[in-house]
Amino acid sequence: MTPKITPPRDAFAGLVLVTGPSGAGRTTAINVLEDLGFEVINNLPLSLLPRLLDGPPLSHPLALGLDIRNRDFSIDALISAIDGMTNRPDIATQVLYLDASEEELVRRFSETRRRHPLVESGSLLSGISREKELLVPIRARADVLIETTGRSPHDLRAEIERLFAPDEGHMMNVTVHSFSYKRGLPRGMDIVLDCRFLRNPHWDAALRDHDGRDAAVDAYVEADPRFTQFFAQIKDMMDLLLPAYKEEGKSHLSIGFGCTGGQHRSVAVAERLAKSLAADGWQVSKRHREMERRDAQASGKRG
Repeated sequence: MTPKITPPRDAFAGLVLVTGPSGAGRTTAINVLEDLGFEVINNLPLSLLPRLLDGPPLSHPLALGLDIRNRDFSIDALISAIDGMTNRPDIATQVLYLDASEEELVRRFSETRRRHPLVESGSLLSGISREKELLVPIRARADVLIETTGRSPHDLRAEIERLFAPDEGHMMNVTVHSFSYKRGLPRGMDIVLDCRFLRNPHWDAALRDHDGRDAAVDAYVEADPRFTQFFAQIKDMMDLLLPAYKEEGKSHLSIGFGCTGGQHRSVAVAERLAKSLAADGWQVSKRHREMERRDAQASGKRG
């Protein structure tokens, strides 16, 4: 099997397949790529894809928007197309998959009052669940996975620009996440580390209502006798892996830290690592899933 070719973005003249469940941000991503100089074709019938790619060599990067609304769409046909393009040495292909939680997709469709393509009868949630289940094999083939839950179109635009803007040179974007194991692992994690062995600020009444961004909580976690060695080994591992991933051509790396509630230990460690990596010159963003969820709930109550 011919190895996949993933050139740096400043030399990228290949193909980006943009897909994901309806409402997850595919149209926004396509529009951003067009603004970045990509030639864009939306909802191209899969049967026409070979004719498109067997024509003259691509002079500009090409982005194709694909979803279940394509005229001859099927999961098997899309998998076959992805595998076929991945194995072509003359075309550098990347699959960009936009995803969002079922709750987020229900909210977006409810606000816009658009009809979900799989909902003819029954509930909106059932149509969304069915589509996400159908797309599981495509999601597994994603080269770039962007979780859009809680992100505005502006946030998504910034992320696409960081990943695909051709005039920035090859920069690998690193996202550091914190989360609660009670609610499961965030999707799309490349590396996950468990912080539940560290001393828990939850049991200190003065710290319980604060989170890992608070200096007192951070100091409490740092005071665990195992913390210094734990964090040093994490940093050593990142110093080894990040340059290797970048050299391999990876455009995005997601690192997750979990604890029981996703409020104290995982947040403190994620904040420290993000700060350390940024100081080393890496392009870093942070996502505190439980904090974002808590803030969204508080905002909803105020509204």
